[in-house]
Amino acid sequence: MFCSKCGNSLRESAKFCEKCGTPIKTAAPKKADGKAKTRSVKPSAQKPMNEGRLISPNIALCEDGKFRWIYEYSLFKNPRLLFLIWKIFFFVMLGVMLFVMIIDAMSNDMDGERLLGTLKIFGIIMLVMTALVVVSYLIYAAIMGGKYIVIFEMDNKGVNHRQLPKQARKAEKIAAATFLIGAASGNLSTMAVGMNARAEMYSQFSLVRKVKPYPSRNLIKVNGIFQRNQVFAHPEDFDFVLSYINERVPERARK
Repeated sequence: MFCSKCGNSLRESAKFCEKCGTPIKTAAPKKADGKAKTRSVKPSAQKPMNEGRLISPNIALCEDGKFRWIYEYSLFKNPRLLFLIWKIFFFVMLGVMLFVMIIDAMSNDMDGERLLGTLKIFGIIMLVMTALVVVSYLIYAAIMGGKYIVIFEMDNKGVNHRQLPKQARKAEKIAAATFLIGAASGNLSTMAVGMNARAEMYSQFSLVRKVKPYPSRNLIKVNGIFQRNQVFAHPEDFDFVLSYINERVPERARK
C-alpha cells in the first residue's frame, strides 16, 4: 500500500502517511446487506466535536474539514501550568529589579553593597512568590477537578487550543479574580498572571516563526511574535500532528 500524495510505502495498519501526514483512506467494512458501515466519533457527552471519520484512535476528520481531538492530563502529576505561571512571575519581577538597578546606576547610587542588597531582596521576594504560586496552583487544580482537558482543532490555516467550555468558564473567572487581586494590591506580577491566563490559544500557520517538538512530553510548541501555543498529541498521533503543522508553516519555522 502506498500514499496517494507522495508515494511513500505504508504499513497495512497505517492511519496516515508517516512521511507527509496525509490521512489514509481505507475501504469501509460492509454489512451483510452489502452497504458500507460508517464510523463516527462522539468523544464526550458534551459533544465538543462534530461527527467525523476517525483517522486514528484519537483524531477525527470532521465534516467541516477540521481535525479534532481531545487531550487530557493530570494537573497534579504534570504541573506544566505551575511552571508557566512561575516563569511569568520570575520575568516580571526580574524586569522590575533591572529597572530599579538602572535607575540607581543613573543616579550614581549603585555600588557593590547596594547591588548585593537588591539581589538579596529579589531572592526573598521570589521565595515568597514561589510559595504563593504553589499554593494558588493547588487551589486552581482542585477547582478544575485535578484535570486539564483541551480540544484541539486543526486545518490548513492554523491550530486552535481550547479548554472544554465548563473548564474554560472556571479558568476565565479565576483569571479575572487574579487580575483584580493584583490591581487592588498593586502587585504587577499577579496582574500579569491574570492577563496571561487564557482558555483558548490560536496559531495561524502563516505567522508561525518557530515549531519546537518535545516528543517525550507529547508537546509541540507553535510560536509566533505575538502568539504562543502548546499543542498536545497522544504518542501514536504525535508524528502526524507534527508533520501536518510543519508542512503548513513557513520554512524558517522548521529550522
